[in-house]
Amino acid sequence: MLILDTHIWIWAINGDEKIQKSGFLNQIQKSVKNNNIFISAISLWEVAMLVSKGRLKLSENTLEWINNASSAPGLSIQPLTPEIAFESTILPDNFHGDPADRLIVATTRVLNATLLTFDQEIIEYSKKGYVNILTPK
Repeated sequence: MLILDTHIWIWAINGDEKIQKSGFLNQIQKSVKNNNIFISAISLWEVAMLVSKGRLKLSENTLEWINNASSAPGLSIQPLTPEIAFESTILPDNFHGDPADRLIVATTRVLNATLLTFDQEIIEYSKKGYVNILTPK
C-alpha cells in the first residue's frame, strides 16, 4: 500500500518531470493497477491552501482540480479516522508541528503503508525507523 505525499500527488497528476526522474512513477503505476494507492484526506486541504497562498498554480479552478485529481483511476482518499487523528498527536521523537505532515505520517503509520515523499524532514524521520518511505533516486 502506497501513500502519496501531497507534492507527489500533485506532480503525478500534473505529469511533472520530477516524478518521472524520481523513479516513483513505476511504483505508482504498479499500485494503481492494484487499487492500492492512497492520499491522506489532509492533502485535499493542503492543495487548496497552497493555491490560496499563491504557492501553487493549477490548470483549472481549485475545486475542479481537486475533484478530478482525487478521482484518478486506482487512487483512493484515506479519511481521517480517530486512530489517525490520535496517532498524529503522539508521533515519536518530537516530529515537527506541521499538521498536514503529521497527519500524512500518521496515516502511513496506522495503515502500515509506505509513503512516497521528497520532504527532507520526513526522510530524516524515516531514517530513525518511525515511518516507511521510498526515497527518490
